[in-house]
Amino acid sequence: MLGLNGTPFQPDTLQLTGIPGMQTGQAWVALVFCILYLISIAGNLSILALVVLEPALHQPMYYFLSMLSLNDLGVSFSTLPTVLATFCFNYRHVGFDACLVQMFFIHTFSFMESGILLAMSFDRFVAICDPLHYATVLTNSCILAMGLGILAKSFTTLLPFPFLVKRLPFCKGNVLHHSYCLHPDLMKVACGDVHVNNIYGLFVVIFTYGIDSTFILLSYALILRAVLAIASQEQRLKALNTCISHICAVLAFYVPIIAVSMIHRFWKSAPPVVHVMMSNVYLFVPPMLNPIIYSVKTKEIRRGILKACYKS
Repeated sequence: MLGLNGTPFQPDTLQLTGIPGMQTGQAWVALVFCILYLISIAGNLSILALVVLEPALHQPMYYFLSMLSLNDLGVSFSTLPTVLATFCFNYRHVGFDACLVQMFFIHTFSFMESGILLAMSFDRFVAICDPLHYATVLTNSCILAMGLGILAKSFTTLLPFPFLVKRLPFCKGNVLHHSYCLHPDLMKVACGDVHVNNIYGLFVVIFTYGIDSTFILLSYALILRAVLAIASQEQRLKALNTCISHICAVLAFYVPIIAVSMIHRFWKSAPPVVHVMMSNVYLFVPPMLNPIIYSVKTKEIRRGILKACYKS
């Protein structure tokens, strides 16, 4: 894409893509996305309402859960405008600056989710390994500080991304490969020196996903050691059962990320539809699954839902 003087420039708009190779059946895809959004938004709003309104849920574990639900709402609302415009209204254009803003928020909320899952693993670690000091360690001020720390870390590490992209010229067209804006996707149509973007992107991934996942694994290694030291098998199972929901949430978040990374690394010749579908799984499945996981596996959440249904 060249300007009047033959030099590359930034386009006013970028063109989004639905599902590559799917010329028909867009209405069914739109219906699927609408259902995913409906489940995700309704489920996470219900979790937030339960935690706020139910006094029995005013505990650290559920405060962290409410952070996770709030963050999942952020993920859903970040992608919703362009996804619905692409599949429901066949409007595939997004302004360049609006695309940068969407990219920033999608990545920020994704990295925040990793930090929240780490905080939740710390909550389970303290609850099982040092239960006598649980209330004194995880005070309301401590939880608030952890939440603000996660927000500040994600915001500051992702803030340079829009400016790093903004400095680049775009000479490889303006067609993106998704129905939303992602940094790797923008790098495919940018030209000039993108080494800074790629190196900083790798640094951010290691600094967030790498460190967070390492500490999550470490916390569960310590939890497992503490659980195995419990004499009663019934008490061991009871302690492990309190971690099941969090383990499922961690797997729902990290397995798609690992799968996307493996495909990009070892299956570069994969059809475009594979990359697009895996990216969709990575962004849409965790916000939808988390409320379901905690509603099914957490007795207090189930009790709150039944109580709310009974009142209505």
